[in-house]
Amino acid sequence: MIRQRRVWAALLAALLMMLGVQALPAAGQPGKQAADQVLTWTAGNDIATYLSAPKTAVAGTATIVFENSAATGNTTGMPHTLTFVTSDPEFNSDVQLNILANPNDAQGGKHTAQVTLTPGRYFYHCTIPGHGQMQGILTVTEGTGEDTTAPEASAHVSGTQNAQGEYVGSASVALHATDEGGSGVERIEYAIGDAGAWQPYTAPVVVDQVGSHKVRYRAFDKAGNVSAEKSAAFTVVAPQSDDTTAPETSATVSGERDADGAYIDMATVTVSASDTGAGVNTIEYAIGSGAWQPYTAPVMVHQVGAHTVRYRATDKAGNVAAEKSVRFTVVAAPPQDTTPPVTGVAVEGTKNSAGAYVNSARVTVTATDAHGSGVEKIEYSLDGGPYLAYSAPVVVDRAGAHTVAYRATDKAGNTAAARTVAFTVVSGQVPAPDCPEYDERLTVIVGTVDSGVRNRVTDNRCRIGELIEDEKEWTSQALFLKHVDSVLAALLKEGVIDQRESKAIRKAARQSGIGEPGQTEGYRALFDGTAESLAKWQQVGGGSFGLNPDGTITSGTTTPGMGMLWFPERKYGDFSLKLQWRDDAPGTGNANSGVFVRFPWVHDHPEESRPEWVAIKYGHEVQVLDRPDGDIYKTGSLYGFDRVGLAGAGVTQKGTWNDYEIRVEGQHYSVLRNGVLINEFDNTGGQEFSPPRSDDPGTDGRRFASGYIGLQVHGTTDVVSYRDIRIKEL
Repeated sequence: MIRQRRVWAALLAALLMMLGVQALPAAGQPGKQAADQVLTWTAGNDIATYLSAPKTAVAGTATIVFENSAATGNTTGMPHTLTFVTSDPEFNSDVQLNILANPNDAQGGKHTAQVTLTPGRYFYHCTIPGHGQMQGILTVTEGTGEDTTAPEASAHVSGTQNAQGEYVGSASVALHATDEGGSGVERIEYAIGDAGAWQPYTAPVVVDQVGSHKVRYRAFDKAGNVSAEKSAAFTVVAPQSDDTTAPETSATVSGERDADGAYIDMATVTVSASDTGAGVNTIEYAIGSGAWQPYTAPVMVHQVGAHTVRYRATDKAGNVAAEKSVRFTVVAAPPQDTTPPVTGVAVEGTKNSAGAYVNSARVTVTATDAHGSGVEKIEYSLDGGPYLAYSAPVVVDRAGAHTVAYRATDKAGNTAAARTVAFTVVSGQVPAPDCPEYDERLTVIVGTVDSGVRNRVTDNRCRIGELIEDEKEWTSQALFLKHVDSVLAALLKEGVIDQRESKAIRKAARQSGIGEPGQTEGYRALFDGTAESLAKWQQVGGGSFGLNPDGTITSGTTTPGMGMLWFPERKYGDFSLKLQWRDDAPGTGNANSGVFVRFPWVHDHPEESRPEWVAIKYGHEVQVLDRPDGDIYKTGSLYGFDRVGLAGAGVTQKGTWNDYEIRVEGQHYSVLRNGVLINEFDNTGGQEFSPPRSDDPGTDGRRFASGYIGLQVHGTTDVVSYRDIRIKEL
């Protein structure tokens, strides 16, 4: 209909021109008002919403203004994009628009584009590349004004009727709506009875309950106009039946109960009824001596005290079940424990004249929860490491300055704020132990396999794990196992371990795979494709990685949002990290991910509401992104500090596995893709963002000598897969 009106209007205009008469713009054609219309989107510092975004427009030519500048409030220097989506069949696809605006670009962040709009709806999204997204819909109406006319709605009731016009057994209510010449019908809603809630209409509404009924309905168009409420009234009667048997009824009471069986805070009564004859028509309930009420959902009783809930049911033949009841008591919940435990610490040992502990310090942590639910656990962290379960005093015997953080959690889940104690350990007359490796983990872990044996100090002052030498490059597993056997034999003789512990460590060494083919390069597997190795990683923030049957992990497969999968078992200083990744973004899109390195423990920054931002702000992200538009940092870039463009490194082939090696030595970073060096960066300068981002700690925060490893997940469309993640300390 709209297309026919446009054709006739065009023909009429041509005829008038032939006759020497100038035609005025017809309704629905681009006239002066349409040609002069300017649609403006403006951005500020917010990464998920915009300061202004139009909702409606008129068909015809329009000027799109997209401004992301200091004048509109952007002080971070972050780029924004405005994109009209053309791949969704529910929306118009005739406008190709993709604008990248940066406060520091040649236009100062203000861009314009001329487009021609047609009636209907356009779906757009505004994005800060690599961060957040805001979506919206622009509704375009015919003519030079907005659609202000509501749609027309109607109803038709059908079913078998008796001589009185009543519907026998059930009635079906079909709803219809039209919006001739307007923006089109958006949806229809209906409600049953005067007090029923509005619901979306998707199919005819079937009413089979005996009695008088009213179905209310209304319709909405795409411009937001709503029709006046109408209703259809009718009566449903039961079919002729010789059913004289009342329904069967039952009720259950559920909720949290105390030791005496009383319900804490609330009891929920669920009533059910069945009828093999005419069928259940209504269920009713009453609380105490109160009036009968229709039962439509479980009844929740909050009032403290003893209660009786009565119930009954009626079938469609009019038979009423005998009244039944349930009795119960509701009590108030005890006061909630919101107070965390009280923690304390004591450091003991021999001190020198400067107050330093000679040879070792013994740290004892205590916690009490006298008026709460009781202490559930105590945890401690040594020198910024991960929090570990505290079960006995911690002995620190390495020379140097140390900090022990500690906290406690009660059985109600309240965790005390972390506190710290700092001290210094100096060497006495005994020199520092000459151990093959450094390993202060609580248990003996060979490769990545935990033996469960406590990593205690031996007679030569080295810990068991430091004697295993699992980080050494072994040319065969037989040689490695022979070495382990000799170490265990000496420890058995010294009485450091028993036979059970020796077998557990030997088993862990055999399962570690150290010395097997593929392990000879000295790399240790962080993820080897098994569920056991993936369980050592931890997801923070939004999104997720899913384990595939072929031993790979893929981002964004189950949970939307942006977050990080990180390896919290240990920090790494100088290292070579090797992995393989594949761009699995759907359609013609490109994956967006990254490898985080050298960031601190993510849970030690309570000011960060999203822990994955600790890696973004305080570590380095080695980018994975080959989309030709959007973010300027492509694959191989150190995000925000050293950019690599598609012209220099080339586009990574989509759908194929690619090798990535990230080498970090001191403050020198090297990134190799498929064996080719695509980026080198010396971390001595500042960030590239100009002006600097206000939420970024700057260069000093990016110069940690060690940190953790993580993988970024961006969302359900930025899909990337990883496998074979290995690391070697340099």
